[in-house]
Amino acid sequence: MGLKGFVEGGIASVIAGASTHPLDLIKVRMQLQGESHVPNLSSVQSCRPAFALSSTANISLPATVELPAPTRVGPLSIGVRIIQSEGAAALFSGISATLLRQTLYSTTRMGLYDVLKHKWTDPDTNSMPLASKIGAGLISGAVGAAVGNPADVAMVRMQADGRLPVEHRRNYKSVVDALSQMSKQEGVASLWRGSSLTVNRAMIVTASQLASYDQAKEMILEKGLLSDGIGTHVAASFVAGFVASVASNPIDVIKTRVMNMKVEPGVEPPYKGALDCAVKTVKAEGPMALYKGFIPTISRQGPFTVVLFVTLEQVRKLLKDF
Repeated sequence: MGLKGFVEGGIASVIAGASTHPLDLIKVRMQLQGESHVPNLSSVQSCRPAFALSSTANISLPATVELPAPTRVGPLSIGVRIIQSEGAAALFSGISATLLRQTLYSTTRMGLYDVLKHKWTDPDTNSMPLASKIGAGLISGAVGAAVGNPADVAMVRMQADGRLPVEHRRNYKSVVDALSQMSKQEGVASLWRGSSLTVNRAMIVTASQLASYDQAKEMILEKGLLSDGIGTHVAASFVAGFVASVASNPIDVIKTRVMNMKVEPGVEPPYKGALDCAVKTVKAEGPMALYKGFIPTISRQGPFTVVLFVTLEQVRKLLKDF
């Protein structure tokens, strides 16, 4: 029963992750808008003049030329801009990392949640209290995040690469190349950069997503609103997607920025840690900056959750006799 839950959850997670990847990429790009340390966005260095009018001329040139702050745009505009500047294929930047992440992270959390669900369900009533569902989600999310963090870091970097000036891009060829370069240039520990945030986010997402799905599904069936079919699964999935989006977006913003920051020898990193990133983000951009990318988050989380659970229910039916 335990192994079966991992297989079912893994298949559903990979399909859901691959089909909603472009929305996730747009979300990452939006969450990175407004970072003050990104090179070549707010100012450019002045160039030495090619000729002088006079050897005694007293000409004063500014050290930098201030450019207008970049306009913050919505998810649709960002999607169009990505296609125009990087090509349609750029919407699937980092897809290999997404597939690896879903294989490691989501397979683990879905399978472990299923194991705990069967273990903690009351055999007499065949029900599980909401508190137990949340507890199972917190545990399975934490374990899954710890396993999948390297792929998560690689995915964020590959998705964010196209927004950087050409000379600052990392140009990872694949998730394997990303993990290899990070290990060589920044040390193996860099693969778990932001892991505390990843774990916290995964705990919140898994607890809110899986627990709210099960709870919503049970309530719909108990009240007789719908029969146990695709309609019920879709309705419960939308509830789960909304709850997970609201709960996880602030942590997701900080996680994205910490994972994406470029660390160079002898140079102080943009953020000292998660708390420092949160404080700097709120000071520079206001509290609502923690909900940057919320529209693409819920636009992605909704379809992702629907595809995830509808696929999961169908896979369970197919593997029922195994």
